[in-house]
Amino acid sequence: MKTETRLIRTQVERSDNKEHSVPLYMTSSYVFDDADHMAALFNDEEEGYIYSRYSNPNISEFVQKVADLERTETGWATASGMAAIFSVFGAFLESGDEILSSRSVFGSTHKLFTEILPKWGIKTTYVDFDDVDNWADSINKRTKILYLETPTNPGVDIIDLAKVGVITKQNGLLYVVDNCFATPINQKPADFGADLVIHSATKYFDGQGRTMGGIILGSEEHILKIQGFARHTGPALSPFNAWTLSKSLETLALRVERHNDNALEIAKRLEKHEAVEWVKYPFLASHPQYEIAKSQMKGGGGIVTFEVKGGLEKGKSFLNSLKMLSLTANLGDSRSIATHPASTTHSKLTEEDRMKVGISPGLIRISAGLEHLEDIWADIEQALS
Repeated sequence: MKTETRLIRTQVERSDNKEHSVPLYMTSSYVFDDADHMAALFNDEEEGYIYSRYSNPNISEFVQKVADLERTETGWATASGMAAIFSVFGAFLESGDEILSSRSVFGSTHKLFTEILPKWGIKTTYVDFDDVDNWADSINKRTKILYLETPTNPGVDIIDLAKVGVITKQNGLLYVVDNCFATPINQKPADFGADLVIHSATKYFDGQGRTMGGIILGSEEHILKIQGFARHTGPALSPFNAWTLSKSLETLALRVERHNDNALEIAKRLEKHEAVEWVKYPFLASHPQYEIAKSQMKGGGGIVTFEVKGGLEKGKSFLNSLKMLSLTANLGDSRSIATHPASTTHSKLTEEDRMKVGISPGLIRISAGLEHLEDIWADIEQALS
């Protein structure tokens, strides 16, 4: 079956009630047949449900759908995207280990690298996204994980996944990709050698700004190690959120297609607008990594970044003049969103660190929603003027 069909038709086994839509399993624990059954489940001698911090039918369905999308063997769901990211590092790293990461990462991931993991003796070395050919020079015997986002947040820069895959294989590193901006509809990092793929399911998977979640996809061997860490540290996804996210996935392919179309047309129009200094969108021919984007992505995604002429003050004026677009800390929503990364998502970075990854004071990030294109553009155009 095609992707769109699998997302709709994949579900856990129906109960005796033969329900058409999967029910919500709002239970914290499960009943065992007898003492032997209980012991067998706890000792992994049989498959089944024990406790919803470990697993739940709604979570199983959600994981199955996304693993199928990402072409991985299995996955593990968490309460948020950051819980997923932290669980990977918690499961695979020990004191003295090092991470090699693209410099351009989400603000909270940067704080994790620079302030939280160092407390346990884990160091992160940053490399520039546009210098992949020389990344291997920064690897040493303590480097265990190579981590990146592509497209990056918020600069929508593109990193060559296949080239990085060669580097990680040659050096025996765990290759981890945050695929949140692209979604598996547009890009499948495992096809380029990624060992683990991470998503903030709060974004495009939910798609309507309702709930939170995260997920890690990979081989059974890698996910088993994450399972051992997560079961006992508790970053569990709730059954209700898993049920909501699984239902949302039924429309993911359709929604991403609309996000792609709206974002590309907005980017093209912004590029021609006299009030705009520059525009970046992966599928614009002017994007510095346009050819790489076209080679590894099916669509350019729903995020457009641009600089309003006049810097910070003009950027603030633009945001304050918007009438329909939401000013909120999210993306991937059905509603179009505008944010100012320098003062919000990446405000905890120093100005020097922000400039290193292209976050200028006047940079605006637009998450193109599902409204009619002309309504989105009308609001952007009037705010620019």
